[in-house]
Amino acid sequence: MSAEPVIEVVELSKQYKDIRAVDGISLSIPSNQIFSMLGANGAGKTTTVEILEGLRSPTSGSARVFGVDVAKDYRPIRSRVGILPQNFEPFDMLKPTEAIEYWAGLFDKKVTRKDVSDLLETVNLSHRKDVVSKKLSGGEKRKLGIALSLINEPELLFLDEPTTGLDPRARRDLWALIEGIKKKGSTVFLTTHYLDEAEKLSDDVAIMHKGRIITRGSPEDLVRKHGKLTVIVLAGAGEVGLKEVTRRGIDATLESDGDLLVPVRDPTEMRQIFQKLSGIELKVKDMYTRKQTLEDVFLSVVGQKMDEGVLGK
Repeated sequence: MSAEPVIEVVELSKQYKDIRAVDGISLSIPSNQIFSMLGANGAGKTTTVEILEGLRSPTSGSARVFGVDVAKDYRPIRSRVGILPQNFEPFDMLKPTEAIEYWAGLFDKKVTRKDVSDLLETVNLSHRKDVVSKKLSGGEKRKLGIALSLINEPELLFLDEPTTGLDPRARRDLWALIEGIKKKGSTVFLTTHYLDEAEKLSDDVAIMHKGRIITRGSPEDLVRKHGKLTVIVLAGAGEVGLKEVTRRGIDATLESDGDLLVPVRDPTEMRQIFQKLSGIELKVKDMYTRKQTLEDVFLSVVGQKMDEGVLGK
């Protein structure tokens, strides 16, 4: 593997009239990783990806892919990059085999029947090879999109919201496919608003908010840095429960669904906190402990849940 970063971004910005979609971000991504950029709608992640794909020009700063300044000339690296855009739609009346052959022709790449068969097997679409694309399910269409992005055997693959709108089973099928792509040596740049997806797949995560990267690290590091590791959940305790718990000097936060979260920053505190809680008469649906996740981290550092973002790039 090359010691040179696959992606190197320095003080990158993109301005649209009075909107600063990307605001001076810097990041370096090594090879053979799954890197995830998280953010609500409008955070700036899609604009960032489109700059790295050579589709938009930055207002200032620099972005290099495989050492090439993407704002100047993308041609030297185009054959090394695969792209699945956010709103990908396959060719309705083409079968997957035909779509692959057509797409390969656009890249001047000759493919044999075995090449096409192997690619369909890679994305688990062999059984649907003779079905016109418009009859494929949502998950199957995304798989076909990934197959097309893999035609040139890319060293770097951009996947922009690849599982949006898919059912849980289809999402997990794509997760396995993405993990398989990394195992073959490629680097994956993933944008997603599914926090469980990023936590499952990512080696490295950057959380973006209002055009800036506000924190970055492995999922485990981010939970350790910004989370509270373990919380006691008082399901359905509500406002009344919050008042009773905090009145006794116990730190707690109230979720929008009425659940009360009591952080445990040190395992040695657990027994003491439970003793205090046992002395309070609370009407709760359930009480249990859970480890914190990227969703908790996102709420902590951004101040809102993922689905509360504004629309936009």
